[in-house]
Amino acid sequence: MLKKIIGLLAVISLFGTPVLADDVTEKAIIKAVGAGMPQALATLEQVVNINSDTMNFAGVKRVSDVFGGELDGLGFETKWIDGAGFGRAGHLVASYGSKGPKILMIGHLDTVFADTDGFQKFERLEGDKVKGPGITDMKGGDVIIISVVRALKRAGVLDNVQIKIVMTGDEESSGKPLTKSRAALVDAAIWADIALGFEDGDGDIKTAVIARRGSVGWRLSVTGRAAHSSQIFTDDVGYGAVLEAARILNGYREHLPVMHNLTFNPGRIVGGTRTTNENTTNSGTAFGKSNVVAQTVYVTGGIRATSLQQLAEAKKKMQEITADNLPHTTAKLIFAEGYPPMAPTDSNRNLLEIYSRISQSLGYGEVIAVNPRKAGAADISFTANYVDAALDGLGLMGAGGHTKNEIADMSSFKRNTEKAALLIYHVSLGY
Repeated sequence: MLKKIIGLLAVISLFGTPVLADDVTEKAIIKAVGAGMPQALATLEQVVNINSDTMNFAGVKRVSDVFGGELDGLGFETKWIDGAGFGRAGHLVASYGSKGPKILMIGHLDTVFADTDGFQKFERLEGDKVKGPGITDMKGGDVIIISVVRALKRAGVLDNVQIKIVMTGDEESSGKPLTKSRAALVDAAIWADIALGFEDGDGDIKTAVIARRGSVGWRLSVTGRAAHSSQIFTDDVGYGAVLEAARILNGYREHLPVMHNLTFNPGRIVGGTRTTNENTTNSGTAFGKSNVVAQTVYVTGGIRATSLQQLAEAKKKMQEITADNLPHTTAKLIFAEGYPPMAPTDSNRNLLEIYSRISQSLGYGEVIAVNPRKAGAADISFTANYVDAALDGLGLMGAGGHTKNEIADMSSFKRNTEKAALLIYHVSLGY
């Protein structure tokens, strides 16, 4: 299957896609998308008005029930995966079909807005804009997923592909351990040939995502020898924890930026004679005096890389820097589990090329790859190393995600639904 899908993508990318005016089925798909827009808009308003903050388990499940009901009506087999084992609400998984290429479509049900927040409702604005919590990140993308399969069903071509939809309930704040909270995604990716993500990317309809940087946390703990400050730098006392932590962080700064698109960030530091560190609450306390050599320092941070290889190289270099300790100091660096990178593969580029040509044939213009620095970690990253090709950023475009000015550009709603539906259709043609 791997060779077949990769070969298909390369051939379609090389020779182009059929012209819309010459394809009756494509016209039927586009007509079906248009016919489904009133229902799609009604569903979008309904789910945006349901609070589904990650920790509002009942709200997340209510959104899942809305989407699950629509997918049931289209002939999908739906199931709810309870999230008790990873401390979250759970995930919606829906499956359809038994022949053709295997397509994984990815969304998420949760938002960042608590049920006590004042930002709760769908609000129509001027200029084809709509404001609402999670409308672009990513309830609009979820509705596009359902609109795509509905259009393919109405056009009579859904049976030519196998579809699995995974809408997670904890993308904004992942349950732990990740091995459990992302098991449904990984299992679906192992099954699939192609993964399509319906996040909003960088919010620009002229771009899509072929690469996302992974996000991994790290914790640095440093110890020194407490003593009167007059004895610092001596053979008996050494340099203390604060100077050793500074040496290590500066070493990271000097050596890591040479890796293209890799970044690291020390987000919190506490140090002194007595310190406390609470990783679960991202907080800590410190007591120290200017005439006492610091005994302990704790630093927490994150690192973002574009590939597993780059991440491994960065971790190795960080460990080497950490281990080269100043006299009478020790340091330990621990990496947490996190989001893996989605590397910019040739197959991803070919899939984007098909998508771009479809966009151009519709009169919507070229679609180019997002700069990975503008695309944060997302659920599709957990699938990218298992599928033959992956493409993200196919959802509802807009701006202000994660803020009270989250506003969708509704002109992208129908366009991106058409493009995604035709993309799946074109992939099915070469199977």
